[in-house]
Amino acid sequence: MGQSMIDLPSRLLLNLAAWRNARNWRVAFSGGLDSTVLLHLLAHLAKTESLPTLSAIHIHHGLQAAADAWPEHCQAVCDALSIPLQVERVKVQPGASLERAARDARYAVFGSVNQSNDVLLTGQHRDDQAETLLFRLLRGAGVRGLSAMPAQRPLGQGTLVRPLLDVTRAELEAYAAAHQLQWIEDPSNEDRQLSRNYLRHQIVPLLTGRWPQAQANMARSAAHLREAQGLLDELAQIDLAHAKASTDFDWLGVPSLELAPLAALSGARQRNALSHWLEPLTRLPDTDHWSGWADLCDAANDASPVWRLADGELHRSAGRLWWLSGDWLRAPVIGGEWHTPTSPLRLSGNGVVVFSGQMPCGPLRIAYRQGGELMHLADRGHRDLKRLLNERAVPAFVRGRLPLLFRGEELLAVANLPGLDGNAQDGWKLHWQPTDEDQGLR
Repeated sequence: MGQSMIDLPSRLLLNLAAWRNARNWRVAFSGGLDSTVLLHLLAHLAKTESLPTLSAIHIHHGLQAAADAWPEHCQAVCDALSIPLQVERVKVQPGASLERAARDARYAVFGSVNQSNDVLLTGQHRDDQAETLLFRLLRGAGVRGLSAMPAQRPLGQGTLVRPLLDVTRAELEAYAAAHQLQWIEDPSNEDRQLSRNYLRHQIVPLLTGRWPQAQANMARSAAHLREAQGLLDELAQIDLAHAKASTDFDWLGVPSLELAPLAALSGARQRNALSHWLEPLTRLPDTDHWSGWADLCDAANDASPVWRLADGELHRSAGRLWWLSGDWLRAPVIGGEWHTPTSPLRLSGNGVVVFSGQMPCGPLRIAYRQGGELMHLADRGHRDLKRLLNERAVPAFVRGRLPLLFRGEELLAVANLPGLDGNAQDGWKLHWQPTDEDQGLR
């Protein structure tokens, strides 16, 4: 018996089997057809099945006058089903695509409420999957984009699950009619200026008129592409494993990769591995912007090239790639006198410094490299700081923010660099915790 022959409640339970032990099931409830059917199905299953705690969440975007009545409608539906409803109002940032901005605002709320072992359930179905594939194909998406919508993915501290992806819109309409459900018709769904609506109302009916199985086949293609993306991800992990050798600078807490193992790969494998690595850190560049990667690789050995991306920068230094974002991209503000060296000194935009052992006598101050500094080493006399940093292969982006300890004009220590970070004879060291912000995970 094919899965489409199994009744809708049984199929839904089958698709949710892996999450039966979750703490909460929360339905993203717009009040439209898909989420109304999903909520109704779950409310009725909960009467005979032991399910996680069920609730609903409605996001009010306030983008059109008609929407003001929707929270009330959703509340009435939830009251009738005895399901608690949370209504969240969001402000949508105006931008190039209002649809995208509204979606971003919606998912930001979903992510913030989704705690550990929570599942957020959304009502997208097979027709949506086919439209997504078609829409992305027309925008020139790669394998990842053409995988369309995954049936599950991490969201917030929990999981987002789409349990109706193998159900057609027609099946949902039939269920709604059989149970006399009332739902909201969003006026914007009729606006043919919106690309998705144009595809839904104008293009897909033409395709299914000629090829009745078009949507099922497109959804199947999306599943094949998702499998292909899985293989690409596995390949990326293999390639990245070779580039993740540790360094003397792991204490920086900056994500980094060794360049040579990556540069030895074919161009396509380089881009695949790097996309996989960058994905949690930044919005990825489109095809045209990958020339920045070639420039980074091809720059002369003594250069310090930078590739600017949406949410940070990729720097090449000391034979490695370094992902910098947040405070790392801002010049640190010089701190000045360190009046109570017994307690840690917080540096503006540059973490914290602290002493261990017997402190040198003052007056002490923390400053940053300006150029021309000399340091006296017990066994080597006065040495140029630039040369000392070169000897230790200190990455270029760190040099201007390494805390330097001065007594008057005398350079006493360079934080964290073995041999330069204190005085072995007097038994003290200068420690630097570079930044206490989460490095870049968006």
